[in-house]
Amino acid sequence: MSLLIGLTGGIGSGKSLAAKFFKEQGAHIIDADQLSRDLVCPGQPALREIIDLFGECVLDPSGNLNREELAEFIFQDIEKKSALEAILHPKIIAKEQEIYLSIIASDPSAIVIIDAALLVESGNHKNVDKVIVVQSSEEQQVQRILDRSSLTPDQAVARIRNQMSLAEKNKYADFILNNQAQPDDLREEVRKLHTNLLKLNK
Repeated sequence: MSLLIGLTGGIGSGKSLAAKFFKEQGAHIIDADQLSRDLVCPGQPALREIIDLFGECVLDPSGNLNREELAEFIFQDIEKKSALEAILHPKIIAKEQEIYLSIIASDPSAIVIIDAALLVESGNHKNVDKVIVVQSSEEQQVQRILDRSSLTPDQAVARIRNQMSLAEKNKYADFILNNQAQPDDLREEVRKLHTNLLKLNK
């Protein structure tokens, strides 16, 4: 029997690091953010829909989607944000299901993890067997965002608070991973949880 898991958390919580550790344990990972990037490549129908909604201003000189520019648009306009999600979420979820079915066709007992920041917001938590939320403090989230981007501390805090809070996400969690220490500690938590998932999978 296969197991489909949703892995989520806020920006800078360490969700992608947890996904990496699950992969080390042998789980199959479906990266929702990568699927989103693939869906907005030049020539893809979703990109045309986004251009129709926002205009050509969201493209860079090469004709690719300028994700930073788009992020600024939707950060300031909740209606545009909802419209963008209505374009992307159904397409991402459909692709995830397609990949999942492909994986279990060759590995019927696979543990498949969907790495998705907006797992709950998109409603996709209803399509998985279990939900894992990666928990971190806001201070740690801010520091991780600053380490990997050009955002200011105030901008980082604003991005965090513009998302569903981790406390709210936790209400949907079957399991919570604590990422408030060192990466090796998170790796060990993942190892233990993966062992428990294997037991559920029998």
